Amino acid sequence: MNGQYTLGTMTIEARKPIISDRLVRKLRLGSGLVVFTFVIMHLANHSLGLISLGAAESAQHWFMAVWRNPAGTVLLYGALILHILLVLRMLYRRRTLVMPAGEAFQIVTGLLVPLLLIDHIVSTRIVHDVYGYHDSYKAIVRTLWVTTPFNGVRQSLVLLIVWLHGCIGVHFWLRYRSWYMAIAPVILSLAIVLPVLALLGFAAMGKTVAHEVAHEDERGYRGGYYSDVRSYGETGSAPGGQMAQALWPYRAGFYGAFSLSIVALFGFRTHRRLRERQHQVAIRYAGGEVVHAPRGFSVLEASRLGGIPHYSVCGGKGQCSTCRVQIIDGAENLPQPEALEQKTLNRIGATPDVRLACQLRPTGNVTVVPLLTPMAEATIPVYTQAASPGREREIVVFFCDLRHFTALTEARLPFDIVFLLNRYFAIVGRIIEENGGRIDKFIGDGAMALFGLRTTPKEANRQALKAAAAIVREIDKLSAELADELTTPLEIAIGLHTGLAVVGSMGYGSVKNVTAIGDTVNVASRLESVAKEYNSALVFSEPVARLSEIDVAGVESREIAVRGRGEPLRVYIVSKEASRRFV
Repeated sequence: MNGQYTLGTMTIEARKPIISDRLVRKLRLGSGLVVFTFVIMHLANHSLGLISLGAAESAQHWFMAVWRNPAGTVLLYGALILHILLVLRMLYRRRTLVMPAGEAFQIVTGLLVPLLLIDHIVSTRIVHDVYGYHDSYKAIVRTLWVTTPFNGVRQSLVLLIVWLHGCIGVHFWLRYRSWYMAIAPVILSLAIVLPVLALLGFAAMGKTVAHEVAHEDERGYRGGYYSDVRSYGETGSAPGGQMAQALWPYRAGFYGAFSLSIVALFGFRTHRRLRERQHQVAIRYAGGEVVHAPRGFSVLEASRLGGIPHYSVCGGKGQCSTCRVQIIDGAENLPQPEALEQKTLNRIGATPDVRLACQLRPTGNVTVVPLLTPMAEATIPVYTQAASPGREREIVVFFCDLRHFTALTEARLPFDIVFLLNRYFAIVGRIIEENGGRIDKFIGDGAMALFGLRTTPKEANRQALKAAAAIVREIDKLSAELADELTTPLEIAIGLHTGLAVVGSMGYGSVKNVTAIGDTVNVASRLESVAKEYNSALVFSEPVARLSEIDVAGVESREIAVRGRGEPLRVYIVSKEASRRFV
């Protein structure tokens, strides 16, 4: 859909880009993954140097079979060039370069990669493809470790920067997948171990080659692989000493092309800014702030330009609604929502006057109110638990509570009550953690826990049922242990329900932690009350039984009405004795 706006007597048509932003993101991701796959294989090949130089040489034949054939060459260098061009396109389309530090770091490391790789590409692929020189591992290691160790340090730095950039990109791509959290520790371990093994392998090969050099005559590689290739001088048509001169045009061409692209990027941005300075729009905020931004800026970009705090958990990609604003004035100056924005607005049930600030690009003056205002508190590190953004997850919610607790604590000293609660909480917390759950909070004599944050729904439901049965058994043991001190036996009521819930960091300051809200939480809390009503130890819903695939034959079941739900919910009511079957 094309949009139009009027400027004086001139009508300007705002056309959609030929390629959608969604397709561009997919192309950038796909090209990045191709390069990242190459880097993984390259690091793995280096790692084999810990075994022997011969092992690395043997593996290099397979590595080169994949990437040195015409198809592999086109795929790799096509992906690298496409990735760079799409990043430059993204930087051009950004109306402001003010951005979060993490996003800026990823972009800067991405731009450093081609700059640092030029020498390596020229001294390997150009020498191989144009001049026919075979870059064996021994020759390269000898040059980088013995002849020109500075180049060895530089290439190690390049590998680390490329690896870091790729890991950040993969993390940003996968971080909202429900299964990602389950394998994140394994991926993090590999992300740390692989480059370390690669550097150790390179060092091991370097020491081997240095030892050989120390026992050979003075005929070694004099100029180094990056400036002079002896083999070429012996077998090629030009003397070896002329290799650096022969390669210089390639180096100059690549460095020149990259430098020209950066200069062109900022040149085009400057031209656009000067041109758009005549056509600015005023974006007013609830606090009285006014940001004058060129037409084409999104509201989020205008907020960043004006230094106005504005939430955007997904980084301005339209995949969350934390940047949403309410339109107070100037609705006639707004284009219709694109498909991505409309999908998110529909999902949150937004009213027509609510828009996503990261996607909204006003064509005229507008007044907005950010609906989620950042709190005035210390900045939280972005990768900590306390900074976990809210997202829907399929989890199991666990509620438990001691029955008749008020009667148990009558005429008892405060210290005795605290002692009893701590013994009870220790049992609950230990068993839940042992079974893969996470304690969410303790409320009085009750507790809430979450299962499924790092595992599959089937496993999460099985873990929750197993934990519930173990807690019932251990509370029974505690009751027998304290029988002489208690007026009535300890009895616990547990409710389990599974489904979608919003999981994220909530709270304030030092008490901010990951928790869950939503209908699933409310139902689980209600089932814990049902357990008390039916004088049973455990009540779990039919979805828990179905997903866990447990045998519920012989277990009492009922349909109950749950406040806020239109249809009754089938639940299974389990006594203390019957709960042992789930251990």
